[in-house]
Amino acid sequence: MIRNGIKKNILSFEPYNERLRKLRITGKFNSLSIVSVLAPTEEKDEEEKEKFYEDLQKIHDKIPKHDIVIIMGDLNAKIGKEEVYQQVVGKHTLHESTNRNGEWVCEYAIANNMKIVSTYYQRKRIHLGTWTSPDGNTVNQIDHVMVEAKRKGVVEDVRTMRGPNCDWDHFLVKAKIKQKLIRTPTSVIKQIKWNQNNLMNTTKLKQYRTCLCNKLNKKGTQQDIEEEWAHIKQTIIEAANENIQTQNMSTRNEWWDEECRQIITQKNEARRKYLQTKTRANREAYEARRTEANRVCRRKKQEWINNKIKHIEELNDKTET
Repeated sequence: MIRNGIKKNILSFEPYNERLRKLRITGKFNSLSIVSVLAPTEEKDEEEKEKFYEDLQKIHDKIPKHDIVIIMGDLNAKIGKEEVYQQVVGKHTLHESTNRNGEWVCEYAIANNMKIVSTYYQRKRIHLGTWTSPDGNTVNQIDHVMVEAKRKGVVEDVRTMRGPNCDWDHFLVKAKIKQKLIRTPTSVIKQIKWNQNNLMNTTKLKQYRTCLCNKLNKKGTQQDIEEEWAHIKQTIIEAANENIQTQNMSTRNEWWDEECRQIITQKNEARRKYLQTKTRANREAYEARRTEANRVCRRKKQEWINNKIKHIEELNDKTET
């Protein structure tokens, strides 16, 4: 997902397989190549892990030399504080010892002269953990951000975001990247959406036609074809504004209403209470709110779809295209 404002800066997006994909963004001085990863879990066999890092290395080797390379995502790796990995690991990692997946990550970072910058920033322990076990008792830091050692300064901060609720056992992880992008002027065309109810109202349409006719007769004709077109266009818009009028652009989720907003607020409040006090009762209360919220949203969406279908069928019966 990319913010609309930088869409024009996207050079390419390449999905390689279910575990690896690359996004390339053009910058003012250097382009930015971001590789998103989903590494095998600790329980997977060594052959699968070796294949994953071989594929990652192939992608890395094909990236242009002048690009800033950032590897980020779910590496399923606990990074410890052993001296042997001090050249690539910071002092502020959540774990004391490195697991086997962590060894794979550290060895890859050493081989490619990279730093695991997600371990370089001092945070509270709750802002270091990125994954919570199903029972809520175990928190691990297994999502990481790596960047080339010589360009470590482009990443200004990495932290876990506990607030956003994505109904998953992982928290969102935010990396703040300092990079200048090329800004190109773009012309913005404002779209006008006329009121559909007024367009289907015969009385309103009659008033519009009368108003348009009067305005055209009042202004007369022009000698120059360009002036004549500008005159007709302006007259049509003026008459439509007076009689048809405009309406606000509809939201993407038209079924979303106050009931949905309230139940989602209650779900998020139950989640916040559970994160603060991890008791069985709080977890059950959160799960109950989450189930109820999903049920309400599904019902609202289905009702909206059914109403749309009914309306289309009624128009079809009237042969109203």
